[in-house]
Amino acid sequence: MIDIKVPAVGESISEVTLVKWLKQDGDYVDRDEVIAELESEKATFEVNAEKAGSLKTLVKEGDTLKIGDVLANIDESAAKPASKAAEKTADAAAASQPAAPVSKLASEKVVESQIAEKKAAGTEVKATPVAAAMISDKKVDKGTIIPSGSNGKIVKLDVLEALANPGRLPGKTLFGRDVRKEKMSNLRKTVSRRLVEAKNTTAMLTTFNEVDMSQIMSLRTKYKDKFKEKHGVNLGFMSFFTKAVCFALQEWPAVNAYIDGEELIYHYYCDISIAVSAPKGLVVPVIRNAESLSMAEIEKKVVELAGKARDNKLSMEEMQGGTFTITNGGVFGSLMSTPIINIPQSAILGMHKIEERAVVVNGQIVIRPMMYLAVSYDHRIIDGRESVSFLVRVKDLLENPDQLLFGKDPVKALLEL
Repeated sequence: MIDIKVPAVGESISEVTLVKWLKQDGDYVDRDEVIAELESEKATFEVNAEKAGSLKTLVKEGDTLKIGDVLANIDESAAKPASKAAEKTADAAAASQPAAPVSKLASEKVVESQIAEKKAAGTEVKATPVAAAMISDKKVDKGTIIPSGSNGKIVKLDVLEALANPGRLPGKTLFGRDVRKEKMSNLRKTVSRRLVEAKNTTAMLTTFNEVDMSQIMSLRTKYKDKFKEKHGVNLGFMSFFTKAVCFALQEWPAVNAYIDGEELIYHYYCDISIAVSAPKGLVVPVIRNAESLSMAEIEKKVVELAGKARDNKLSMEEMQGGTFTITNGGVFGSLMSTPIINIPQSAILGMHKIEERAVVVNGQIVIRPMMYLAVSYDHRIIDGRESVSFLVRVKDLLENPDQLLFGKDPVKALLEL
């Protein structure tokens, strides 16, 4: 009998929460098989079986545990069930056999069945002739109607019910006063604590500007297919913004610095933190030495980190450090906001929704795709001149993306101006 203990996950982490048992009490587990999922204040991680045997769970899902606490026991003397042994043998045999070729007809049938399933999933809810006429006449949104007829059909009474209760969501009880309580996760507690700490311990200000995204959008339209074909990843906005930020940070080093006690620590590299909305809360993984990466390398790293964030697979190392943060509220439709500094960093750039607006260019009113940018900064270390100049430099690089090659206008570089 061996004990499975909560492993140490970082110097500052003293307790974790058991999120989920992936194996149940009494199950037979193989060595190194994942048996549980734990969550610290910074990340989610898995616990593996150290030996093969029968699992005995000692704590419940949702319990808070200290580092070193015993999660479970494994009885090594337990015999492996015949079904599991047979399953393992079958898997090994299948792996040793070459994959059987799939006939063209069989593959076509699979594709056809998938298409049929998708069509079925998107099939519109049917209504009786009278109900359909009422829906058309009264211009009722079918999404607000709860069908009660046979085979899920909308009948006349369903339409009348929807008309009598405008704005009612399908399935929602009228005048209901239900509430739901949920324990705050360690990750959410940490996010809350750090955001309040940032507001209370920094002299935070925000400066705004707007950028014409015409050139970048034109480049993406022109080269996105070739970029995807060559690099295997989409050409997104994040690589342009990361490149622009790296050039600007190296020109205005105070924005890439932070306060440590009574000292200022300046960084000659750019570790860019990317704010990602994960299922369990906001996480901020880091792209190391972003100033040294190509556009394709940045895009690949963004996809990798975002995928890990969605699957709760980010490691502690991938979220530690960072000298500057970029957050994109535009993906959710935000037109303008004031992002909060990711301490101990001193500044954060907020991207927002691209929206066509009337602007004046060379004395003419034209329609351009515009985006508001916001930089929140700690005024204790960054002065107004530095923050505004930094943001203007980012704007200039984004509106003239040819400068992102080496941070200068190509013609001025040629003329050595």
